[in-house]
Amino acid sequence: MSVSVPQQSGAPRLWGHVARRCVLVPLAVLTPLLAVAPTRDHRFNVYWHGGMFRDDPAAIVTHTIASGDAYLRLGNFRPLGRMLEKSLDLLAFTGMQQLGLPAAVMLRAVSVLAAIVLTLAAVLLAESVLNRGRLLGSTPSVVALLIPYAVGAGFVAAGPDSTTVLFGGLYFSTAALVLTVAAAACRLDRFRWWHGVLAVAAGAALAVFNEPAYFAVPLAGAAVLLRGRFVLGLTARELFRGAGFRFAALLWAGFLPVFGTVRWIIRGFCAGGGCYQGSDLIVDGRSILLLPVRMTAWLPPLQWRAATTGADGTWLWGLVPVVVLIVLGVLAVRTGKLLRQAPRPANRELAGLAAVALVILLSGALLATLSVAVRAAMTGRELWEQGWRDSALTVPGGMLLTVALLLMTRRRIAIGILAATVLWGTVSATANHAYADTAAAVPATRLDTRLSAAMAAFEPGPDGNARRCALLDEAITANAGKPFLQTRYADSLDVASRTLAGVPFCERTAR
Repeated sequence: MSVSVPQQSGAPRLWGHVARRCVLVPLAVLTPLLAVAPTRDHRFNVYWHGGMFRDDPAAIVTHTIASGDAYLRLGNFRPLGRMLEKSLDLLAFTGMQQLGLPAAVMLRAVSVLAAIVLTLAAVLLAESVLNRGRLLGSTPSVVALLIPYAVGAGFVAAGPDSTTVLFGGLYFSTAALVLTVAAAACRLDRFRWWHGVLAVAAGAALAVFNEPAYFAVPLAGAAVLLRGRFVLGLTARELFRGAGFRFAALLWAGFLPVFGTVRWIIRGFCAGGGCYQGSDLIVDGRSILLLPVRMTAWLPPLQWRAATTGADGTWLWGLVPVVVLIVLGVLAVRTGKLLRQAPRPANRELAGLAAVALVILLSGALLATLSVAVRAAMTGRELWEQGWRDSALTVPGGMLLTVALLLMTRRRIAIGILAATVLWGTVSATANHAYADTAAAVPATRLDTRLSAAMAAFEPGPDGNARRCALLDEAITANAGKPFLQTRYADSLDVASRTLAGVPFCERTAR
């Protein structure tokens, strides 16, 4: 049975239903994390980048290009990714100024927005693989109705290094970019000359974006080939002469020269050590054992354990699970009724989608498997449960794989999948609430929360200055013996306060 049902009058209505669930489900699951204070470099970057670029957003480009040589020498060269990161920080900073909300809340709001975009991208890719005809002119499949609930349920604060907690805006957006590139390659029916120019330019851009973005290139090729074989039933000759395959091949043509040149230069600078260790990779026999471990670390039940470490035994009870269950339940009731109207893809087509999802899952898990930082930070059970900031692809990949495989088992299992993902989403939101409560009890987090509140409700007078100086002194004392962090606190807060109010964050000579 083909998934394509062209020109049905209910198609726009169903697409609107899917889009609303892509917004509301991640929002319900991630809302408990809105008050969690930023960690790591985000403690400083939101103020530093916001203060630097608020009055001149175009300077993000020139500033990144000017600092590119320094990052190249450090082995951390990803200029387009840095431009995106600075833009998201500026968005959070501007929201703080305009809405009067703390920067911590605005950073989490940007992360939630990126999670919504990622959920939409997962639906877009699934339908781009399954659908034979016009995408928006046909009725979305059962898969499209289920994916928002499944992907949303996977957004769990699985430890301080998980994408949901750390740099969520950047890495969720990157994962959405990866899926969108693959979806575009699948939907390309006719190849024109400008498609070739676009493909080469896109491949070159992906090579200087960031590490997770690299996987857009192989994923695009895999998605085109698997769709052509399982969904379209093309011969090998038709596959390799198709527009999608040519687009994917030209992505490689743009990617490999830039990637190879940058890696060669970095190798020359960093052969003696001393470069950025976050990008260091190791390939050994242990990698074979770690890969399946990291490919299952996205599972919500495993992530719940990581999110609730330090919480008391009653974390699953309270008002939050009741409210979230009601919200998701109300959304799911309508979705359950629409499942009857949505076409169910044939098992062969679902097998193709499952194969694409497996490639996505493998891509998301590979960086964490090979990362020296992961091996240094995680041991034993943590390798199964803890999230990693570069692994944003594992949640959409794992959930797409799960939904596709389950739908292949029985024709009437869709309503069971919907009910299960609603329950998973409820527990995930509750686990996020438990993580937020645990994080709020950490002294460093409380300090960053108060700094964020002081910047949002900026008091320019002497009393406000005294309170800000006390907070800065507390931050410097808490980081005794760490001059780099002390300097980052002082400089970033000062840049932001001068931009916001035209005064230093802490003026020691103020009366």
